Amino acid sequence: MWLAILLASVLGFAIYRWFAARDKEETLPLEDGWWGPGARPAAAEDQSIRPFKVETSDEEIKDLHQRIDKFRWTPPLEGSRFHYGFNSSYLKKVVSYWRNDFDWKKQVELLNQYPHFKTTIEGLDIHFIHVKPPQAPAGRSPKPLMMVHGWPGSFFEFYKIIPLLTDPGKHGLGDEHIFEVICPSIPGYGFSQASSKKGLNSVVTARIFYKLMLRLGFQKFYIQGGDWGSLICTNMAQLAPSHVKGLHLNMAFVVRNFETLTLLLGQRFGRFLGYTERDVELLYPVKEKVFHSVMRESGYLHIQATKPDTVGCALNDSPVGLAAYILEKFSTWTDSSFRDLEDGGLERKFTLDELLTNIMLYWTTGSIVSSQRYYKENLGQGLMVHPHERMKVFVPTGFAAFPSELLHLPEKWVRIKYPKLLTYSYMAAGGHFAAFEEPRLLAQDIRKFVAMVEQQ
Repeated sequence: MWLAILLASVLGFAIYRWFAARDKEETLPLEDGWWGPGARPAAAEDQSIRPFKVETSDEEIKDLHQRIDKFRWTPPLEGSRFHYGFNSSYLKKVVSYWRNDFDWKKQVELLNQYPHFKTTIEGLDIHFIHVKPPQAPAGRSPKPLMMVHGWPGSFFEFYKIIPLLTDPGKHGLGDEHIFEVICPSIPGYGFSQASSKKGLNSVVTARIFYKLMLRLGFQKFYIQGGDWGSLICTNMAQLAPSHVKGLHLNMAFVVRNFETLTLLLGQRFGRFLGYTERDVELLYPVKEKVFHSVMRESGYLHIQATKPDTVGCALNDSPVGLAAYILEKFSTWTDSSFRDLEDGGLERKFTLDELLTNIMLYWTTGSIVSSQRYYKENLGQGLMVHPHERMKVFVPTGFAAFPSELLHLPEKWVRIKYPKLLTYSYMAAGGHFAAFEEPRLLAQDIRKFVAMVEQQ
């Protein structure tokens, strides 16, 4: 009897959602703001685009080494692996490599292989890289594509995928779709200036990045993102849908009451609820793959969404603490089963040079505190309080479902918020840091999606 009542409730709620929210096209208001220190000056903002170069110094490296040398080690519990967080025995190896073998000056040269720029928008110096194709086929213009990172990542996540998009023919992907790629740093991350005022959230960031694309001369463009980047890109599509040719995501913020309710019934009635066999594999048993996983991996979120500055003080003072805090995410967010390994599986998908370069972008810029504040600005008031959370997105959308993402999103869930979903792909491998882990797979899916958009 109770099961019949529960099914009737799910069906009734689904019908209500369909009638209440179907095809209601809305856009977010395109406002303005000032996020620099003090009051907004009377003079017009400098809109020039200035070349920028990543630099370092012997003093910077010396200070890092001195702090590493003072690292106070705590032995792990026997057999704890990554179940208690970053395994401190393996951390010893990482720290030794960082201190004795990691060449930051060489990595700075690597960072500078792509052109960097800064421009001032709403009072903040916004950093971005802008990579154009070496050459485009005759008669074809490269398609502008903005790719947006999240936390605890950076623009560096895209370094391996960029050549696959700007010079695909060289990498065996064909040259029918060639891109020029723009990768900005979120304000308060890396080389983008942090806000001096409260309230700089994903919608503000989306507006700033939209202004950046217009300033670069692009009236129509593609956007792609995961983690915070997926929300920022979604907000860009909600702010200026006529300018966004296509939106490609490898993560989305779509889980609400209806999805949670159907999740509880999906293992038994998955086909009735629109779940595929692959959805069931990735979502069940729900106790382990959803509830335990969310509980295990969300502790940081509660801290950063409430009082980010407190833990930020410790992380900004200790490079080893910063590395442990961030690299733990690159372990279990890449594959949850890596928590069962002594080394967290970190070097299965990444090199230590790659991982430490990302850490150095937080350490050398002192941006860990401002990056964590982004959680407070977006989640500090709770869920479903921002207008964009209840709005659908009416631009062509593609979604790549990587199997080791923190939470699998069935196509049915994604389509509720993105009704113009053109492509939905079950990816063969990969987790949360898609562009960093599986650049070729992600590049192929972006190209598949863009081909669909261009055919319309």
